[in-house]
Amino acid sequence: MRGIDEDTGEYRGDSRSQQRREALEVLALGEQLVALTDAQLAKLPIPEHLLPHILDTRRITSHIAHKRQLAYLAKQMRREDDETLEAIRDALDEKGEAARRETAAMHRVEAWRERLLDEGDAALGALLDEHPTADRQHLRQLVRNALEERKRNKPPRAYRELFRELRGLLLENAEAGDEDEGDV
Repeated sequence: MRGIDEDTGEYRGDSRSQQRREALEVLALGEQLVALTDAQLAKLPIPEHLLPHILDTRRITSHIAHKRQLAYLAKQMRREDDETLEAIRDALDEKGEAARRETAAMHRVEAWRERLLDEGDAALGALLDEHPTADRQHLRQLVRNALEERKRNKPPRAYRELFRELRGLLLENAEAGDEDEGDV
């Protein structure tokens, strides 16, 4: 019960502002859940009785009706215990973090590919210093073929092959580095 405790003079429970902030956080979480695909929803620890509400909210396209259904979904979610909502938030954050890591890895691969095409053997030497297991001759041939394709305006077959080769090399070494950190 809200109000002032007669014995201590302290407030009991959360303030209305705090309750509103928490309700808006749950509403934002509901919006995130509605935006996910069925496959993504299946991977989250969502209670079975909330799934129909999420699917109903996704199905409704009228703006006001969608907003009203989203508010109803948030009301149903607020009835859940805090641990369940935290588990859902954590699962969503992990997926977001994994996607950011993957995107960053792809950018590193693209940067290496462009560096190899622009700088040639100097960049290849730097790459081989970082990744001594790489096949120097194969990479050099792919770089040469990609440059030739560019010069002749041909389809970028070797350019893509160079990307695949670099991705395999960089991700393989990144995973090996992660395993080494886990062993320490």
